[in-house]
Amino acid sequence: MQRTVIRFGVIGCGLMGKEFASAAARWCHLTDTDFEPAITAVCDANAAATEWFKNHVPTVTKATTDYKELLADPDIDAIYCAVPHHLHESLYIDIIKSGKHLLGEKPFGIDQEANRRILQTIEEHPEVIVRSSSEFPFFPGAMRIAKWVNEGRFGKIIEVEAGFWHSSDLDPSKPINWKRIVATNGEYGCMGDLGMHVLHLPLRFGWKPRSVRALLSKIVPERPGKDGAPVPCETWDNAILACDVRTDDQQFPMILSTKRIAPGHANTWFIRIQGTACSAEFSTKNPKQVASLPYTPGGEQAWHVADVPYQSAYPTITGGIFEFGFTDSILQMWAAFCDEVAHRGAMKQPFRCATPDETAGSHKLFTAALESERTGQTIPIDWEA
Repeated sequence: MQRTVIRFGVIGCGLMGKEFASAAARWCHLTDTDFEPAITAVCDANAAATEWFKNHVPTVTKATTDYKELLADPDIDAIYCAVPHHLHESLYIDIIKSGKHLLGEKPFGIDQEANRRILQTIEEHPEVIVRSSSEFPFFPGAMRIAKWVNEGRFGKIIEVEAGFWHSSDLDPSKPINWKRIVATNGEYGCMGDLGMHVLHLPLRFGWKPRSVRALLSKIVPERPGKDGAPVPCETWDNAILACDVRTDDQQFPMILSTKRIAPGHANTWFIRIQGTACSAEFSTKNPKQVASLPYTPGGEQAWHVADVPYQSAYPTITGGIFEFGFTDSILQMWAAFCDEVAHRGAMKQPFRCATPDETAGSHKLFTAALESERTGQTIPIDWEA
């Protein structure tokens, strides 16, 4: 099979840049794709950060500290950009204007105004594919629940809960990083960094909150700085958002939570839906299992727990008896992005990466959540504004 090679530049050579390189190296794991990425250039403000790529990614021919060199390179088709939130606006806009396709990290701007300017640039360049990183919905269990929603299996929705919890910041001796500083992370705190993961499926289903009451927590007030002396932690550790969802024919509560301090949760993403005809839940804590409770009036109410075979969006060499994991979800997400770049509207399967409009929805909700925290009030959200 002849493959379309999509030549990528990586801006930001930290953890997620390396995860992309790992996914590209595993492309042979996919069995039915006519496209593939090749990372040909990398950029990081810290030149030493590019050494890993030069040592481990044979396709890399250029390493620089100036990202504009990548944008001027005619041999680069697309960019993966993973930089702190305060840099999203300027870099994403420059990337889009250069004509390179972009997969960027969430939240697509440090605040709502930055997000609006990014989306305005996207509207001015419709030839460029722009998507946001969000890998968890590509777990087979999550895709199964998405399929059930699209099929209308749940009946009347009673309640929805979705969240992303981990405990990486439980240790108060963990040194401060840029995510704890408003100037680099933004006021959203954990919502900006984790929230797109939580909102990807609800927004895809059309479940837009009409109001939100936010409970935001700062649990560890200070952490060691560069010299070891304590410095203030400025951003929110945990967030719980109580939302009122109204669609054309339904109204139901939806609880969304993002937590950096959730004891016992190394990295747990989940979605739970209760409905009159069916209830179901999936969590990455048990990645092979989906729990469901089908119900007919007067019938028995019993939960069923089933192993989910390794049935991913894009076929792989892995058999159905094996377990799907985080690196697999990243590979599937990248396959979806490359598929859309290669085939536009004729993708091999219909589930896309998170869209710019979905990032705008997340900003609308998080901005209202900050107002709710400041005022102690439930804040209405106007989706027409």
